[in-house]
Formats: sequence, structure tokens, C-alpha cells
Amino acid sequence: QVQLVESGGGSVQAGGSLRLSCAASGYTSSINAMGWFRQAPGKGREAVARIYTSSGYTFYTDSVKGRFTISRDNARNRIDLQMNSLKPEDSAMYYCAAGYPPTYWGQGTQVTVSS
Repeated sequence: QVQLVESGGGSVQAGGSLRLSCAASGYTSSINAMGWFRQAPGKGREAVARIYTSSGYTFYTDSVKGRFTISRDNARNRIDLQMNSLKPEDSAMYYCAAGYPPTYWGQGTQVTVSS
């Protein structure tokens, strides 16, 4: 089992920045990738960014490319998501996920961007 704890959500005005963090504990040696998903009210869950723990290869959904950066600290079993130039359409509950395909999920942290 893997446990994930997210932090760093909040409210910000458009154009602002937030940094999300996700710390993993438990059977972390089984994790091949970690990433972030988001879900806005009335919409499906969307993959935002992903990083592979061994190679460091990253994936970003098109709408966040150039604005969001995912990074990892393998020694601390932690990933961060730096979100810059935030837009109202980035508002959502953000979930950390471990494994690819995602196997473990965090509880989520709310990000609200006002115009």
C-alpha cells in the first residue's frame, strides 16, 4: 500500500502562482510514476502532469504546457507541481496519484483561481 498526502492548494487571482506537493509513504519502491490529476465540478478527472521516477520523463496536458512544472525528489518520495500564470479554468480539485496506470490516490487539494 502507498499513502499520499497533498498540500499547497488555495485561492489565487488569475496570473498568480501556487505550488502543490505530494508526499508518498508506504510501499514506495513499487511506484513507477507519480502525477497530478484534476477534476472541476461537472467534469471528468483529467491528467495534468506526470513524472516517471526512474527516467524523470515528464508528461503535461496541452493546456498547462509552459505554465506548470512537475518535479520529483526520489529520496523524499515527493513530487511538486509548480503552477504559474494560473487561469480561472485551472480551478479544480487536484489529486496526487502514484503508479502508471494510477493505482493510489490522495485525498485532493482545492485550487481556486479568480478572474
